[in-house]
Amino acid sequence: MNQGFIKVAAGTPQVTVADCKANTRAILEVIREMETQHAKLMVLPELCITGYTCQDLFLQRRLLDSAWESLLTIAEETADVDALIFVGLPMRMNGKLYNVAAALNHGNILGFVPKTHIPNYNEFYEQRHFASGADVWTDVTVGEESVPFASNLIFSCEGLPELTVGAEICEDLWVPLPPSVNLAQGGAHIIVNLSASDEMVGKDSYRRDLVKGQSARLVCGYIYATAGEGESSQDLVFGGQNLIAENGTMLAEAKRFQNTVIYGEIDVQRLADERRRLSTYPASDDADCQIVPFEVEVEETSLTRKFAPYPFVPSVKEERDMRCEEILNIQAMGLKKRMSHIHCQKAMVGLSGGLDSTLALLVIARTFQLMGLPSENIRCITMPCFGTTDRTYQNACKLSQCLGAALTEVNIKEAVNIHFRDIGHDDSVHDVTYENCQARERTQILMDMANQEGALLVGTGDLSELALGWATYNGDHMSMYGVNASVPKTLVRHLVRYYADTCGEKELEEVLLDILDTPVSPELLPPKDGKIAQKTEDLVGPYELHDFYLYYMLRAGFEPDKIYRIACCTFEGTYDKATILKWLKIFYRRFFAQQFKRSCLPDGPKVGSVALSPRGDLRMPSDASAEVWMEALEKLEV
Repeated sequence: MNQGFIKVAAGTPQVTVADCKANTRAILEVIREMETQHAKLMVLPELCITGYTCQDLFLQRRLLDSAWESLLTIAEETADVDALIFVGLPMRMNGKLYNVAAALNHGNILGFVPKTHIPNYNEFYEQRHFASGADVWTDVTVGEESVPFASNLIFSCEGLPELTVGAEICEDLWVPLPPSVNLAQGGAHIIVNLSASDEMVGKDSYRRDLVKGQSARLVCGYIYATAGEGESSQDLVFGGQNLIAENGTMLAEAKRFQNTVIYGEIDVQRLADERRRLSTYPASDDADCQIVPFEVEVEETSLTRKFAPYPFVPSVKEERDMRCEEILNIQAMGLKKRMSHIHCQKAMVGLSGGLDSTLALLVIARTFQLMGLPSENIRCITMPCFGTTDRTYQNACKLSQCLGAALTEVNIKEAVNIHFRDIGHDDSVHDVTYENCQARERTQILMDMANQEGALLVGTGDLSELALGWATYNGDHMSMYGVNASVPKTLVRHLVRYYADTCGEKELEEVLLDILDTPVSPELLPPKDGKIAQKTEDLVGPYELHDFYLYYMLRAGFEPDKIYRIACCTFEGTYDKATILKWLKIFYRRFFAQQFKRSCLPDGPKVGSVALSPRGDLRMPSDASAEVWMEALEKLEV
């Protein structure tokens, strides 16, 4: 919990219609089950103390008395439960009957939230029994305590200020302006919904989309607990489709018709940070809400939720293919606009036979198709030097041939050796000067030949390289338009693979697959036995780890220890903790040290939620200190 993860639960008890004592036993059984999993927020369905399908029995005094007595019993029996608990019941007040959610904590009844929108259509006729609580703000005496009764209550944890909870009931979610909107604006990071939603064909997917959508719009956690088996089947069937969502992502969903309990860990810190980042999110004082304090013990929440190891890459192939197609179109449309604006008919790219330059060339080819330009106007330059292997050289040649692009070879060995002599560098010393001289020579040739041809030089560097500063300043760091600038390395691979799978040309597919199988390398050091000697991931670390770190640092705003924790969970069995921590330290050190390269990036299109352009997403001083972040990392123990 000290990192913001709150264990929450939604459960459906086996109710017996109109038997409050039996339902109390069933509710307590579910609560005890939730307690074994250390849930700190427990949600049960609408009217679960009586059953939702009591119909005109709701007009019977005996049932209402029994429901109240049962609520007091549940409160008393859960005095030792360290959680905020929501249960539903019918409640009389001021001559009216209300459908309410009662909030319990350590044996105390903290408040009652009445249902605002009372449905009276199709199979629903709640207005026959219940009044709306929309305009009711009052207090109710429970024993010697005065307890608030209102739809605008926000329950706030005293030990964890970001654990703030608002409640609404069933139909309240389905209306154009749900009460949860005001509650979220008032500062509630989690919304609970006590529901009794019957099943119809197709309703489950609509319900799921509704919960996901509301959690996304409100940037909140949303816990939906609904009625299930045990309710009367006279005319309806209830499926118990409990749902837990966080900011548009479904964390857990119950199988229908099984009356189960589901669990999830909602990250209230991330929700609070995301709201603060969104300048259009209303301030909490814009809403008229009443704060009700509660207490739970702050302890470390064991994580069961999964974090995608490749947060930039959809795990489902169909979604991944759609994402790849969309990104290729964004890249191509960005380049198309730039070329059209400057009335340019030619594009140039340095082709190495590696992944990044391959993707850049594929984007250029798509752009030329959109513009109706001949493929021979694509000028590919391959510039072999000391580290070039025959495999990458041949792949560069084959790729340009398959795409119908013009290929020019400029061997830069002699030029680089002359430069070594000019600056007095010993060519047997394979240091950073040895490497960067090659990269800058290539960039000089590309820029000058682009001028000769009247072409636009397209950059190849990707997002991951920019994050780590893995580019030679004023070398491959520079171009006239960078189409890959916001595409992370883990996604570059899938874009090339998607192109291979969909191009429909056997020869092109084969060369793309071989490029995908080639180790990532800048090829600046001489080969060993004809094979690549310099592998990027041996030097700066695995890109799958760095992309993971990058996403959760920039997009989620996680602290170093939080990133380390979830990385250890996510990559367990792939990397040990020492390796994860080693590369995490290197990531932070390089990210801060290399901002000066990102401060003068060429233009390029943003394709995803994380980008490093100094003109848009990342306004960061080049000389910012990393000490605060490194200090946190040094405190971590493997």
